[in-house]
Amino acid sequence: MIWRPDRGPHAAPEAGQSPWYIPRVDDDIRQAVLSREEVARYLRGVPGLSPDEARERISGYLEEFRTTQRYSVYRNLKHPLYPIFRKIERVPEHIDIVRAATGSQRVIYASNHRSHIDYLVELLVLDDHGIRPPVIAAGINLFNGAMGLLNRYVTGALPIRRNSRDPAYLATLRAYVAELVQRSDLFLYLEGGRSYSGELKALKTGMLQAVMQARNPDAVIVPVAISYDLVLEDQALIKQGVKRRQRGFSVEVAEMVRLAVGYESRAFVTFGQPILLPDFDPDSRRGLVNLTRRTREAIGKIYKVVPTALISAAMRPSMPRQALIDQIDELLDALRLVGANLDVEHGREAVEQATEPLVLRGVIAVEGERYRVRDRNVLRYYARSLHHLLHDRGTSSFTH
Repeated sequence: MIWRPDRGPHAAPEAGQSPWYIPRVDDDIRQAVLSREEVARYLRGVPGLSPDEARERISGYLEEFRTTQRYSVYRNLKHPLYPIFRKIERVPEHIDIVRAATGSQRVIYASNHRSHIDYLVELLVLDDHGIRPPVIAAGINLFNGAMGLLNRYVTGALPIRRNSRDPAYLATLRAYVAELVQRSDLFLYLEGGRSYSGELKALKTGMLQAVMQARNPDAVIVPVAISYDLVLEDQALIKQGVKRRQRGFSVEVAEMVRLAVGYESRAFVTFGQPILLPDFDPDSRRGLVNLTRRTREAIGKIYKVVPTALISAAMRPSMPRQALIDQIDELLDALRLVGANLDVEHGREAVEQATEPLVLRGVIAVEGERYRVRDRNVLRYYARSLHHLLHDRGTSSFTH
């Protein structure tokens, strides 16, 4: 089957095109964006910007957004990254939810963001199950050099200037996304970038607002949570701390390849029940706030709680193995009360499964029956992945 975003989710195949080929966005999107009131207002001129200057600026932004997705090529990108991907086991959960949603609705995926590997892992999970590919919204730092060419002409990613305060840019972006929702599924990372602390961050509202403004009665938000036993860039994320500037993606890739030595992990990709966009008033600030809150809560609830996070949250500087098991059992009881998505049911299972990976990663050390912390910062990073489930519920003493 060939699917084109401008022809709807059930379009018939066209001769001479590759499977999952999505052409450059047609001029109808450009014209639709220019016709939207929020953009037309700038085209008429605003203080400090003449109509000609406004048109030139907005036209530049629209050209920046133009993209091509050749999914058969994108799928093959995993081969150059085979040294990394062979060490990651993809574990999908509730893929039937997505299959049902894409059968009759326009889907906007809303995911947390742990690693640069997310972009490929999550979309490959969809591809593994024959689900049509969405357009990814990605930071503009991923559009430099060779990687920029791949994102623009192969993966079909939509470049986002996350730190832009230009009203003309923001209006054009929101209008473009609103029109794109009429033609394509979207995949959004609403935290605005990877989590450098390990926590599930607050969600940005700009892209959600644009999606709401599409007023598509068939559009739904599908929450997605990705969770790893070990995040490939964990040590790099800790060192960088609070993100002060965007680095070139080639630098990030080189760092990831270095950190992949000895790396193995599962990647859980869990899909949640669709959230109906028509249930939220697109013209109301309260509607946007409620949708944002509900989306974050849904992502947090389905996030897979893995053994490495349990050990990290329960660990003290030095403690006997049995005390650690008991502490994890107590932690699991608290997590059950909030309906967490658990990978194991007992503390002993967590210790048996996560000890070796954390030791090999240099996070903890084991001397006989005693466990000791070796890298406090990385341990805290994994412990904080449970913060959204525990911190606001009177059990924050479990996390560091």
